[in-house]
Formats: sequence, C-alpha cells, structure tokens
Amino acid sequence: MHYYKTVISSIGEEVQALLEGGVLILYADGAPPELAEVSVLHRVEQASRDVPRIGAILRIGGGSAIVTAVGPTAWNKVSELGHVVLNFNGSRNADRPGEICVSEVDCASLFEGMKSGTIIEIVDA
Repeated sequence: MHYYKTVISSIGEEVQALLEGGVLILYADGAPPELAEVSVLHRVEQASRDVPRIGAILRIGGGSAIVTAVGPTAWNKVSELGHVVLNFNGSRNADRPGEICVSEVDCASLFEGMKSGTIIEIVDA
C-alpha cells in the first residue's frame, strides 16, 4: 500500500545541518520563508488517510528507512498540511506528537541523494 508519495521541489539552506542531527522537516510548497530554510519543500502526489504501520518503508530517492513510531498528530499534519518531522533515531515512541520516527540511516548519503524532483514515499514493506 502507498501511504504517501511526494516530490521534492526545493531544499532549504539549513536542511543538511538538521539532517546531520537526524532530523528532516517536510513542508508543502508555499511554506513561509523562515520555515522553508529549515525544510524540504514538496508537492504531494498521494496521501492516504491510513496511518502507516510500524515497519512501513520510508523511501527518499535511493535511500530508505523503516518506520518505528508515528506520533498521534503526525499523520493528520502530513496528509492535510504536507508537514511532518522525520526523526532518524529508531525510537519505538515518538517524543513529539507531530513526528514520525524511522530507523537510523547514514544521513550524509541520504542528503546527497536529495534534490529537486526526488520522490519521497512511505509504502508497506
């Protein structure tokens, strides 16, 4: 099942530094400039109402991670507003209600594969 599919339109100046700390912020196109500089702006192509199951796969270009936790408000935010915080910490519990936790990855190589036109999706394993 496809839970989410979106296409990167631009990458803010501060995204790489945040990703080095294991955090990636997604915002739909049209975010205010102060949010755009810390976010990956994107165009949503598909958003399911179904919350991704633990074990679903997050794909960003050629990189991937496993969903380990979904905060209680995260899926409403991402499906309705195109906004979510992805935390690459592998936690089984989301510390913040609006975050999705995924398995740890090499964030430097993940960033290298991100550019305008890169597809981000969440699918069943």
